[in-house]
Amino acid sequence: MPALLSSERPVWQRSYWMIGMGITLGLIAVATLLGPTERVLGTALRLVLLHGAWVWVGKAAYALAGVAGLVFWLTRRLVWAERSTALGWTALFVWSTYLPMSLYLQITIWGGVFWEEPRWRVPLMLWGVNLAFQIAGWLMREPRVLAFLNAAFAGLLWWQLGATETILHPQSPVFGGDAVRIQAHFVLLTLLCSLLMLQIAGVLMPTARRLFAHLT
Repeated sequence: MPALLSSERPVWQRSYWMIGMGITLGLIAVATLLGPTERVLGTALRLVLLHGAWVWVGKAAYALAGVAGLVFWLTRRLVWAERSTALGWTALFVWSTYLPMSLYLQITIWGGVFWEEPRWRVPLMLWGVNLAFQIAGWLMREPRVLAFLNAAFAGLLWWQLGATETILHPQSPVFGGDAVRIQAHFVLLTLLCSLLMLQIAGVLMPTARRLFAHLT
């Protein structure tokens, strides 16, 4: 992670990072368009798989932000607070784009938005809480606060989602069956989305560093 989330990069190198993000986005788009179909969902399965991969990447981003925050509290090295901040912003971005995708899939597959579905209501609530945390951290510009909030929220998110029941949403839509091709495609999308997540965090690192520039 030190090389990938370096806080010191020249402008030309950031341009390469942006190009890399564009390439990764293109690969995700191609992989999605060439994804498998299914008898019941038809071509909508492709977006369902992307949606599932994006959710797990968001959860992973929150977890990484939390771990980086804990490492900062243990080591007091400012670079870990910068990494936690960049990863926290990235996780919020992923979650903010996952929610509209979830709305679209509900309308497409269920014929409307089921507001009482726990797998929709709880993530929406968590998004609101994290948005408030990130705004507070940005305004305070205090690494100890941001690192603590990221660590605390990561624990809250994983605990809440692990305890959330479902009504219409299947418990394990991909690995609950034995469709190896669908599962393999889901893994591929998850890896590509994970790469994109790390690229976004890398691009945000210089901004995170400037947030704490008054401490150096």
